[in-house]
Amino acid sequence: MRWAVAESGDGGARLCPLEPDGRPAGVVVHEPSLVEAIRSRPEVERWVWRSTAEIYRPLLAAGVRVERCYDVQAAEALLIGHEEGQSGQPRSLAAAWARLHNLPVPPDAPARAAELQPSLFESGPVPLPPGADEFTALLEVYAGQIARTASTEHPERIRLLLAAESAGMLVAAEMSLAGIPWRADVHRELLDTMLGERFPGGSQPRRMAELADEVSRAFGGEVRVRPDLPNDIIKAFARAGIFLSSTRKWELQQIDHPAVAPLLAYKSLYRLYTAHGWSWLEQWVHGGRFRPEYLPGGTVSGRWTTNGGGALQIPKVIRRAIRADRGWSLVVADADQMEPRILAAVSRDPGLMEVAGRGEDMYADLAVRGFGGDRAQAKLALLGAIYGQTSGDALTHLAGLRRRYPAAVAYVDDAARAGAEGRLVRTWLGRTCPPVSVAAPDQEDLSGESLGASGNTSAARARGRFTRNFVVQGSAADWALLVLAGLRHAMSHAGLRAELVFFQHDEVIVHCPSKEAAMVAEMIDSAADTAGRLAFGPTPVRFPFTTAVVECYGDAR
Repeated sequence: MRWAVAESGDGGARLCPLEPDGRPAGVVVHEPSLVEAIRSRPEVERWVWRSTAEIYRPLLAAGVRVERCYDVQAAEALLIGHEEGQSGQPRSLAAAWARLHNLPVPPDAPARAAELQPSLFESGPVPLPPGADEFTALLEVYAGQIARTASTEHPERIRLLLAAESAGMLVAAEMSLAGIPWRADVHRELLDTMLGERFPGGSQPRRMAELADEVSRAFGGEVRVRPDLPNDIIKAFARAGIFLSSTRKWELQQIDHPAVAPLLAYKSLYRLYTAHGWSWLEQWVHGGRFRPEYLPGGTVSGRWTTNGGGALQIPKVIRRAIRADRGWSLVVADADQMEPRILAAVSRDPGLMEVAGRGEDMYADLAVRGFGGDRAQAKLALLGAIYGQTSGDALTHLAGLRRRYPAAVAYVDDAARAGAEGRLVRTWLGRTCPPVSVAAPDQEDLSGESLGASGNTSAARARGRFTRNFVVQGSAADWALLVLAGLRHAMSHAGLRAELVFFQHDEVIVHCPSKEAAMVAEMIDSAADTAGRLAFGPTPVRFPFTTAVVECYGDAR
């Protein structure tokens, strides 16, 4: 049974059971404590509330965990995107209620700045108009969302997507509370070794200062060149008769000049120093844990982002500091060739599904079947189809792929064409990429070209490249949410002490007592298979993970 719950103005809660259509199935109960209201009802299968980020974190702080929820705010974001292609529009309960009553839609609250650690208590929600009752609004909006879901082309898929997104919200809150086990002493040792000692007054550490001097000497030493200023570097090379359009690594590597080696070394250390240096360590790691704030569905494709901390861009060298507690292990699982397997499942291409259901290495199998055994060519062709790389060797290989797997290539071709024409494009479960006129700011192709509201041919092609990948990458993000939900459920019902501590689009880390590691690894595999069946129905496609049980994250690759 589902129950709706909302905080009341006196610090308590109002709640009631719900009918399948969202209407109340009993009387509305007032409880003096939200925490106790939920703690005392473990039999409730799913809680319906306005926002997991606003309600669940205080519950977690009080030691209360729930099995399932329905996040009205997350559902509104997906439904408004699906119905009108209006991704990024206000999604609060107040906004959803206003749409329901044809009233002006209030904007969402401004994004909260990243904190040193995510707060367990959020700022207040967007207020409803005077006289409107929050619990009544919650019931009305939820019932309306159920009706809206039922009216979609594939309601069963949208229902699954809404459930998966809500599950992701629970996982995100729990991971932020658990934190990634982090050895600050190991991190400091790495920084000292790579950057050298720090000097007083905020000067650069010794090794960076030495490299900066090397760069200046390589240009003759007459003019001080600051390697952290791109304009300084471009001007210095111009004085040497070398003209650059940028200071990107790939462009610098084409140059034969003695400044290149120390400059590239400096840039690498500079990124480490600014993104994960001593200041970052002091700000973000406390009590042996790094607790980032995860933002599920932070991008149009459904991939997660974080609010500060750079949790999804941890350099390989810094991963040496991520270490399990004594007697515990890290189970690090990477989905193998996730997007090609997703393409096989969503395109229903018989040949590609057969390949995706065989061995662990799709590219090797593809190579044997049509690329003369050349795995590199097979990989180039398949990724070229997904990412729209249609020049040079990729174009030649794509033609061969098109002959052998026509349905798969046609699937992404159709998505690219729809995107270029400005139409809505959806993932398998129904997450929607908005049309050009309302393109979200995170829609950029690999070249960095904006896919905004421009009617020119270049922008249309760029959006086509984005939507070509969107139907695969977004469907992969939806599948990954189901994996997380299944794994969380399995670990909880087995009574394990294991906890999810990290997730990005194709990787998950579980921190667990070492004796539970083998069981967790099996649960990950089982969750992946179940997610595949739930999302895509019965197909021969397999979704294997490469799993490592390690004490240190840096040893997992």
